Amino acid sequence: MADSETNNRLSVFLKTGIYRFESSNAVFIDPVRVLNQSYTQFKVSPTAYYSRLFDSKKSTEEEPRVSKNSRKRKRKERKSHTLNEKERIADQRHKDSRDLLLKAHEALMGATDLLAIIRKLRSGEEESKESLLPSVEQSFVELGSVWQAPLYEITLNLHQEDQPTQSRGSLLVENCDQRVIPVFNNLVINETSSDAEAEFLNNKYVIPKESCFYMSDLRQIHNMIPAESDCGFNLIVVDPPWENSSAHQKMKYPTLPSRYFLSLPIKQLTHAEGALVALWVTNREKLRDFVLNELFPKWGVNYEATLYWLKVKADGSLINELDLFHHRPYECLLLGYCGEKAVDSECLPRLTCMPDDQVFISVPGDYSRKPPVGELLQEYVPGFMPARCIELFAREMMAGWASWGNEPLHFQDARYFSGNAAKYYF
Repeated sequence: MADSETNNRLSVFLKTGIYRFESSNAVFIDPVRVLNQSYTQFKVSPTAYYSRLFDSKKSTEEEPRVSKNSRKRKRKERKSHTLNEKERIADQRHKDSRDLLLKAHEALMGATDLLAIIRKLRSGEEESKESLLPSVEQSFVELGSVWQAPLYEITLNLHQEDQPTQSRGSLLVENCDQRVIPVFNNLVINETSSDAEAEFLNNKYVIPKESCFYMSDLRQIHNMIPAESDCGFNLIVVDPPWENSSAHQKMKYPTLPSRYFLSLPIKQLTHAEGALVALWVTNREKLRDFVLNELFPKWGVNYEATLYWLKVKADGSLINELDLFHHRPYECLLLGYCGEKAVDSECLPRLTCMPDDQVFISVPGDYSRKPPVGELLQEYVPGFMPARCIELFAREMMAGWASWGNEPLHFQDARYFSGNAAKYYF
């Protein structure tokens, strides 16, 4: 019976990308499998997604040096650094969650069949250099800030609904509805049930089925507010570009002071039936205090629970030592409800079962790229199903979702895809 249950969980994982451990408040996520459910003809490239941790030659050469530096840094912190009040609170919070995180990791390390699959996350994909389209990464942030921004246009190729599946992937004009529309400060929609292919400044992009994006800076976000609250969103995921030294040093993306996020119109975006709001935060206690005491109250969000994202390598080991103060191998997702009906648990009794301190585990992708957790949150979303979902400060898209930010096309570049995305050109 146990083997049968394990095989069933593995079967579900291979299909959905989500593995639920037995007798544990933890799940494992393969972001590539989850994301690929958004596409009908293209596939997210595991090689591109897991590039940081799957470069085996580089990791093998650098592992001893990294490990030594890690030990030196840890000894230095223990010897010379005195924790201030906020850091002591954060350290205590870490200690309170430590057993939870260890049990989740133990559950992963005990799932030998799952680990065997994780080690082969790139299997089945050609490793040829030609598997990814050559392209120059666009800086949407810079392009959107110049005076020519309103003049930039994106060419969107929408496949005909009745087009046979085997003939898709070729961008022949007669096989698709081609639209040329503004790319900035404009809602770009793929309303079809098939992937759309797009071209912008000689780069190719993949737009998932039944999705849309609005690319703008923070000043234009109010254009996403629906005219009627019945058309609002009941799942809102927010991944703000918080100020932090790592992002500044690596210059991966521009950050904003925390006070800027107070202006986000979360109440106005919320559906009449209410919304579940999921906010990504770092482990800084000052930031968490700001969210719970200023940001959530300003947004009209009632805090409900904290979820933990535990990051592991391809062999299942943690990416960093669990107790390393400034480089802990996890991040937090704070959950809360917005809207009077969502807050009233008597009206929505199913929402009272939201677990606190749930752990989801995954191998991380590119810097600051979060795993797709929408599927895990669906059962706690108030209102009708399927949920109307939006991600704010998005850097990639999912089927059925609206994506807003100053670079929602970042990970939609064709080079992040394999299969048809590598074979067909405009």
